[in-house]
Amino acid sequence: RLSIKRTIDIVGSLIGLAVLAPLMSLIALAIVTTSPGSAFFAQERYGWRKRRFFMYKFRTMVSGAETMLDSLESQNEAVGPIFKMREDPRVTKIGKFLRRTSLDELPQLWNVLRGEMSLVGPRPMSVRDVNLFSEASLMRRFSVVPGISGLWQVSGRSDLPFDRWMELDLRYIDNWSLLFDLKILARTVVAVVGGRGAK
Repeated sequence: RLSIKRTIDIVGSLIGLAVLAPLMSLIALAIVTTSPGSAFFAQERYGWRKRRFFMYKFRTMVSGAETMLDSLESQNEAVGPIFKMREDPRVTKIGKFLRRTSLDELPQLWNVLRGEMSLVGPRPMSVRDVNLFSEASLMRRFSVVPGISGLWQVSGRSDLPFDRWMELDLRYIDNWSLLFDLKILARTVVAVVGGRGAK
């Protein structure tokens, strides 16, 4: 079953990268012409068995946004180790649109092709967030390959509190099947079109 899942990831990411190449080129052009810096953003994340890798996204914030995080920590609106601000001053105008439509996630198809991520799985978390974990049970998240989409994304995403997010990740791990993945992919399309929980 894992071999079939990996085959689906390879075929799906290859088709996605080929079909979406024109759109991704336009997005990259729009980013670099409206904000100084690269079109892409790479951040170190924890993956399967806590192996670190660089996850790619279209840049939605101003250049050097990560260096500004410390000054914004006091305004964190999330409960738990994650950082969330509804009106984050670092997010660019086009970045808000990309986040709302989830188009900023498209470069992760490259991560899927490389085997660092899957089309479906728990969301890979940043080194900062994982270092703030307070419960050893959360380490179970690293027993599977992380994904672009997952049960958290189709159940509310940023609208959900951290504890609920972790609960959904562990539920996915405990109940994983190929059919479950296909159902999540189908619900992902609905969630993206509706912009549900995107921030």
